[in-house]
Amino acid sequence: MSLPEIVEIAEIWDETRTIRTFVLDVELTDAEPGQFVMVWLPGVDEKPFAVARPAPLTITVARVGPFSTALHQRSVGDRVGWRGPYGRGFSLDQDRRALLVGGGYGAAPLYFLAERAVAQGVPTSVAVGARKALDVCYVERFEALGVEVLVSTDDGSWGERGYVTEVVSRVIAQDPEVVIYACGPEPMLLALHRFCLEREVPGQFSLERYMKCGFGICGQCALDGLLVCQDGPVFTVEALDGLRDFGRVRRSATGRALPIR
Repeated sequence: MSLPEIVEIAEIWDETRTIRTFVLDVELTDAEPGQFVMVWLPGVDEKPFAVARPAPLTITVARVGPFSTALHQRSVGDRVGWRGPYGRGFSLDQDRRALLVGGGYGAAPLYFLAERAVAQGVPTSVAVGARKALDVCYVERFEALGVEVLVSTDDGSWGERGYVTEVVSRVIAQDPEVVIYACGPEPMLLALHRFCLEREVPGQFSLERYMKCGFGICGQCALDGLLVCQDGPVFTVEALDGLRDFGRVRRSATGRALPIR
């Protein structure tokens, strides 16, 4: 555990109408793709965000509640607190093609992984899915890395029409020797989990849960008998198999079990 370090916001980028990327004036030297940091707004709250880039520390935030709304109201030069990195990240397989699957703003944490894969010479493709074109983010950044990028939207307004899982099925049919690395809405992850089990495709999925401490003390992020902050947030297909909460139950701030929709 460490106390938050106060740093300035160096840059802010508008990704979509509800998603913004914040570049903080600090560099992480020990972060791994898939790990997260706790971001603190004094007088507001503290929340976990995946590392989109470590140097400088970059996070991408969707405006979904009071904390993210308050963060979206901050400007370049404003100060925020951060601590971390925490959790278990992705582990690249050097012998298989990497297929990165991002749903909505879940594409952002995969950018760090894509950078690492390219640096290590791992052949990489990225499938990005969203409800509509206005919700798609990070495509240009992935393309700048030189990796193949496949886009799908539910309404067909960008790329293929349909769910990103359909794109994954087609890619696997052409090249089954891949590992799926995914981040996004849990119903999407649940569908990919079933797909991996049926096709015997290895996979690693980044899960999101309500967190207070980030390092295993509060137990708020319980997933059956596991803690997402310590045992995850990245889990293998095998680790998720048989968990009753996966894809079905999340916890509120009070610990109440709520259905995932």
